[in-house]
Amino acid sequence: MISLRNTATAYGLVSRCLHWSVALLFIGQIALGWLTQVFSDQPVLQFDLYQLHKSVGFLILALALIRLAWSLFGRSPHAGAVASAVERLLARFAHRVLLLLTVAVPLAGWAIASASPLGVPSYVFDLVVVPNLPLPVSDAAEAFWSHIHAWLAYGAAGLVSIHAAAALFHAFRRGRTSLHGMLPQRR
Repeated sequence: MISLRNTATAYGLVSRCLHWSVALLFIGQIALGWLTQVFSDQPVLQFDLYQLHKSVGFLILALALIRLAWSLFGRSPHAGAVASAVERLLARFAHRVLLLLTVAVPLAGWAIASASPLGVPSYVFDLVVVPNLPLPVSDAAEAFWSHIHAWLAYGAAGLVSIHAAAALFHAFRRGRTSLHGMLPQRR
């Protein structure tokens, strides 16, 4: 039976659910962000896509903050003796950077909406209006945050790709169980 909390040897149900929820939403956000640009010739559809992109971004931000707190106050399973010291160091570094990026990318997106002179409110799934961050409002500020958001998002996408490739490599080429530690368990 799987525990809610992480143990010394395995990720708990909460960590797994948060990991996969954030991961799948984050990957979907990359595609959704791309679609907002593809449909630039259809302003009504583009506006709806932006609103959905912002809603999912706020959901990711909330889940990422919970995940960050969970990781700070919980234990992490040990990589075990099969991983070298360098591999453990790189894995820890990559995990921490990914955790920070899952918070930083949505924050930068929120900054775009907050700095935009258009003043379009951010409705989260048409349920609640999220107030703007206290940032200067100007075309230049919006462009600045747009660049930051894009660089962080594409950097995160690259790191996610490396993370996934490393997990697959270690699972299938080296027979390590780190990937299996994040997958649902068979009975």
